[in-house]
Formats: sequence, structure tokens, C-alpha cells
Amino acid sequence: MRDKIMQRWSTYEPFFVELGDKKVADVVITNHAKMRWKDRVESEKTGFEDICAFLWEKLKKGHVEPYYRNEQDVYLIDEDLVMVAEFSTIEGETDIAGNPLHKMIVVTFLGRMSETIELRDLKSYYSWLRHSRRMTLMKNSRKRR
Repeated sequence: MRDKIMQRWSTYEPFFVELGDKKVADVVITNHAKMRWKDRVESEKTGFEDICAFLWEKLKKGHVEPYYRNEQDVYLIDEDLVMVAEFSTIEGETDIAGNPLHKMIVVTFLGRMSETIELRDLKSYYSWLRHSRRMTLMKNSRKRR
């Protein structure tokens, strides 16, 4: 994302964007996240460049925030789109003060809260998923005996 020229002559975009205690200098989209983006978010602009440009703009404007205060894996974009991301430090890259820069690795997009009401409380949603899968496994094991 660095050294991308802006519209005005001789100006550049910021080198990194702060997200909590991380300084994000690069965005990486996994194949799984790309598939989920196409299924759950956008059906026209589905390329890696499109998704990265969208996320970079949202990061710069401060529209990305943690879903829960203490957790740093799940993030909300525009208080609607739920995304799971991990961070890793970029080796040999630091800011002017010598602090490490990070790479944001987008694992998946869970969807929009406005469309999927279950996403409003992720903890209960995941516990429901675990319970329903466990019950399905128990039913299947009963059928085989």
C-alpha cells in the first residue's frame, strides 16, 4: 500500500495506518476471504486489488474498529461488515520512531450485520453453531449403530 501516488502532484499516501496498537503498512487477503467477499459482501468488485483498496480507504478514514473491546481478531467496518483478521510484523520494517510495522492478514468476511442478524452477538452465534454441529454429529453417530 505504500508509495501510492495521490491525485495531487508530488504527494503520497500515508506509509502506515494505526489500528489500535498496530501500525498497518500492508493488507493481505486470503483466498478464503476473497471467496467470502464475493458470497457475502460484493459481487462485482471481487479482485484482490479491489478488496485491498476498499480496506485501505476504510483504515485511513478510521472506519475499522474492534468488534469487542478486548478481542483483536474480529473487526467491524462501518459498524456493519464483520471481518476476521490477524496481524504479523513485517521483518526489517519500522516507522520513524523505530516501532515495528504490521501486515494485516484478512482471514474471512463473516458478512453484514444488517443482513445477518445473528452477527450482532458473535459469542452466542458461535456457541449456537458449536451446539448445532455437536447435535448433528450425535444424531449421525446414533444412526450408524
